[in-house]
Amino acid sequence: MRNKNILIYIALLPALLPMAKDAFAQKQRYTTACIAFYNLENLFDTINSPNTNDSEFLPDGPYRWTAERYGQKLRNMAAVIRRIGAKGFPTAPTILGVAEVENRLVLEDLIKTPPLNELDYGIVHYDSPDARGVDVGLLYRKSHFRVLGSRSARLKVQGAPRLRSRDQLVVSGLLNGELMHIIVMHWPSRRGGERRSKPLRDGAAALCRSLVDSLYRADANAKIIVMGDLNDDPNNESLTGILKARPSVEETEKGGLYNTMYHWFKDGIGSMAWRDSWNLFDQIIVSEPLLGKDFSTYKLYKSGVFNEDFLKQKDGRYAGYPFRTYSGGAFIGGYSDHFPTYVYLMREVRTKN
Repeated sequence: MRNKNILIYIALLPALLPMAKDAFAQKQRYTTACIAFYNLENLFDTINSPNTNDSEFLPDGPYRWTAERYGQKLRNMAAVIRRIGAKGFPTAPTILGVAEVENRLVLEDLIKTPPLNELDYGIVHYDSPDARGVDVGLLYRKSHFRVLGSRSARLKVQGAPRLRSRDQLVVSGLLNGELMHIIVMHWPSRRGGERRSKPLRDGAAALCRSLVDSLYRADANAKIIVMGDLNDDPNNESLTGILKARPSVEETEKGGLYNTMYHWFKDGIGSMAWRDSWNLFDQIIVSEPLLGKDFSTYKLYKSGVFNEDFLKQKDGRYAGYPFRTYSGGAFIGGYSDHFPTYVYLMREVRTKN
């Protein structure tokens, strides 16, 4: 009986082989790209600059910001960036938005610092009029992302003629051949109280929405990634009402935006802590064309807050908080007062027939 079954199998083999080949071909492979944001918390150099308010971060300033401390800060930042999203992406982020950087020089020093020096990062940066002298910027892996154009959008708010805040950075380029638009922001802080500062963040949200709308007008299927330290949580009016960043994929309409951080916020996950409460100010928001299950082009796969234990204060009153560079004016040699956030984009591997 066994021999008879073998003979039947052999007889059917020519018919089975094409089926097996088709089944193997249907097993699709995917590639991912990690897109992240990180507030680097006062990444200043040690050089006195007439164009920035950097007196605190000088060797003879109140923080005693020496070359040794600056070097340690660079090494700390490089170590974190190299590991963001590493559980699902074997190298550092393909694209990284950053905040609280003094100038282009500190970004050049950062990408030359091991282990980032092996990854050939490029830089997009513009000086902005911020009163503290800090800007936003974009780092990108040159082997995966090609910049096509960029600009810096100035924040102006009616009733606040003396406002000097960070510009919003808009970068368009090809992510492994696919057009993407990145907006990097650092909205006005809550200094002076939320009520007093709220109109400034509302103005920043309106500026961002206008940038998004202009990209959508040029291309209804524009793939846009909005990221930054927004100094508001995902459920604040600036996000939900003005920027119109929706809390779920299901609620995101055509031409809309989806806040990938909303569900983490609702689950009690934060990116920074203040007065014994957590906020998720560091957000990544994506346009509707990045949603869906058709992975023939890049689509959102998942998001996260990079809050590994080594980034946390180990003990004391602030145990579990982000392990920062200074605490109470004393240098403690940590990383940042913010955790990074990230998303994975995924698409099918394109194979040649």
